[in-house]
Amino acid sequence: MNSSMEKSPGWLRGVQIGLGIITVILSIYALAFPAVTFVAVVFILAVILFVVGIERIISGIFLRVKGRWTMIGLGILALIFAGLVMAYPGFASWTISIFIGIALLFVGGASIAQGFSGHESGWRRAFLIGVGTLLIIIGIIVLVSPLFGMVFAGFVIAIGLLIAGIQMITAGATGRKLDMPSADTFTGKSK
Repeated sequence: MNSSMEKSPGWLRGVQIGLGIITVILSIYALAFPAVTFVAVVFILAVILFVVGIERIISGIFLRVKGRWTMIGLGILALIFAGLVMAYPGFASWTISIFIGIALLFVGGASIAQGFSGHESGWRRAFLIGVGTLLIIIGIIVLVSPLFGMVFAGFVIAIGLLIAGIQMITAGATGRKLDMPSADTFTGKSK
């Protein structure tokens, strides 16, 4: 057996399986309530932004660096935005959903423009135009119904959780260590 295929320790396999099961259970909940999932993710991001704001303010006060007043100002701004999102997570999620809809319209338009640019041919051209059209349709639906955007984003998050959970369970059950690429893989250097 190759050294890169050696088994993980038993305790690690147990942790992987346990965390994988928890993640799959959370993904099932997220699939059942995708809008709530999206609001929860927005709230968690607001908490993270709040912590970052505190760190910026503290760094600006105690570190003697260039731009310290900018650090403090951005920290205060982060605290204000985080506080608003935590106070009104539904409205913040609705607003983010609107921005997602606008972004989908722009990306869809760019995809269609690239398809019609003449630089692409055959199936790639058709694919770009088809995907662009689909993105514009989804973008319009999201703008008409931001709740759809929240549900759609929550559904994507739930699918991501499900895939991650299954991967963790599989890694724990097989006991194989993840063979992560080294920096040498990308630079072409050999060991």
